[in-house]
Amino acid sequence: MAKTILITGSTDGIGLETAKILVSQGHRVLLHGRNPAKLESTDQLLATLAGKGEMERYVADLSRLADVDSLAQAVANNHAKLDVLINNAGVFKPSDRVTLDGLDVRFVVNAIAPYRLTQQLMPLIPTSGRVINVSSAAQSPVNLDALTGQIQIAEDFTAYAQSKLALTMWSRSLALTLKDDGPAIIAVNPGSMLGSKMVKEAFGVAGGDVGVGADILTRAALADEFATASGQYFDNDKGQFAPPHPDALDVQQCQAVVDTIETVLQAIKT
Repeated sequence: MAKTILITGSTDGIGLETAKILVSQGHRVLLHGRNPAKLESTDQLLATLAGKGEMERYVADLSRLADVDSLAQAVANNHAKLDVLINNAGVFKPSDRVTLDGLDVRFVVNAIAPYRLTQQLMPLIPTSGRVINVSSAAQSPVNLDALTGQIQIAEDFTAYAQSKLALTMWSRSLALTLKDDGPAIIAVNPGSMLGSKMVKEAFGVAGGDVGVGADILTRAALADEFATASGQYFDNDKGQFAPPHPDALDVQQCQAVVDTIETVLQAIKT
């Protein structure tokens, strides 16, 4: 049965390769990007693939939380049900580190925006559905003051690793809160140093086959092995479910990250 699947950051890299697979399999894929022209080109590319999958385009800049809300509303206006949300969009080395709201763009795009989008779309996602959060092997303890924008982290890798742990932590916290009353929430490291645009810009290397990451995201979205894996972390470097950073297994620390994100969102709302 065809599923409706939203992939953020689906105009290049792992997101694009995942979209190719899912469209070829006949699923309805909701494409997201911040550049309308690039999004249209992606739509045209996918339309040439063999398969019967349908596509829709959604433009939003996930560094702007107002855009996150608009994206969620646009999806809700078009669909009563969303089977899978893949929070794939991410940044490593942005040209501007501070958003219009005074927050660190790396934390916003990598952790806060996907949290907000997930919360906004939750009414559309059935208990049999899934939220797949693209994490990373790079995970380091989260500085809550950096998460709120009170301090700036100069080194991109440090901020990236903290933001990806924040994503992994709220994934686990939300899964534990929902239990059987919500979709499966799963954090996935798609593979280290895959050849995405982000890796090329950050490290100046070609990187590995992004298809490796696309394959595991497709499995996470559809395969039975992930149906009961809510709250778990899949490490594709190891090819199996594995423990994330120890902080992501600490219920209190995970809740602190969630509370901090909620405080940020409330402050912006007011």
